[in-house]
Amino acid sequence: AMGGNHTQPKFLLLGITDSPCAQAPLFGLFLLIYVVTLVGNLGLVLLVWVVPTLHTPMYFFLTHFSLADACYSTVISPKMLTGLFFGSGAISWAGCAAQFHAFAFLVTAECYILAAMAYDRHVAICHPLLYVTAASRRVCWRLLGCSYLAAFLSAAVYTGCIFWGPFCGRQHIDHFFCDVGPVLRLVCSDTHAREMVVFTLATVNGVSTGVVILLSYVRILRVVLGMRPAPSRSRAFQTCSAHLVSVSVFYGTLFFMYLQPASGHGGLDKVASVFYTVVTPLLNPFIYSLRNQEVKGALGKCSRRVLHRC
Repeated sequence: AMGGNHTQPKFLLLGITDSPCAQAPLFGLFLLIYVVTLVGNLGLVLLVWVVPTLHTPMYFFLTHFSLADACYSTVISPKMLTGLFFGSGAISWAGCAAQFHAFAFLVTAECYILAAMAYDRHVAICHPLLYVTAASRRVCWRLLGCSYLAAFLSAAVYTGCIFWGPFCGRQHIDHFFCDVGPVLRLVCSDTHAREMVVFTLATVNGVSTGVVILLSYVRILRVVLGMRPAPSRSRAFQTCSAHLVSVSVFYGTLFFMYLQPASGHGGLDKVASVFYTVVTPLLNPFIYSLRNQEVKGALGKCSRRVLHRC
């Protein structure tokens, strides 16, 4: 069976666990997480849309980050849930490639959106007088457009490297979604060159966006520590802390998973994968709403308005 121009294989996703006893409770848990993830992320998008005080560059990027979270959770979770419900899940070559491409596109876009958010915080705190022009609507749309373009091109390269060529033997993917390592293990030919292309591009995307975020926060920290009086300092820290928590969780698991060659992966992969595909999209709305006075205030205003109408 071949990918590309020949007969396309069918794959079988073996899922998170092969223990029948664990499948029902995991199905319930992940279904609940998926529903809360969708409600949390889409709720945050809706909140920013309906509250005029949140129409700022920071929340513009946050809505796209939340949309990406909701989308990539939807790319992964329904297939994982059907796998848990039925024991394992068949997926076509085209379906597998499409799932991976969408996932790679959304995750890479999130890296660049996080970097754009760090740039926004840097300009707001370090160069407040330039903020109106340096973070104008046009600049924000350009940054977002470049983020999506870089993500789309990167995802196309990743997908081409992984899915082009012959697949051998039993097409069982030992994972709950079509990820780099488990799919590459089924390729007949030597995968070293492909692995190195994926690894190099993932490193460029991860490290370049990570460096932008790191340098932005080094500058922010220096400015904030020099602020007088203390309330200004704590307010500046508050606006940045949610973004920093989100960055740490997101990059920590991604670097563990993708900044090592596919052959170096081990038994912790599924646990790490659950963390960044299922848990991280769930946490982000809570991180941004619970650590942020503006979002809390807007949420309170909206709920009072709704209750008043009722």
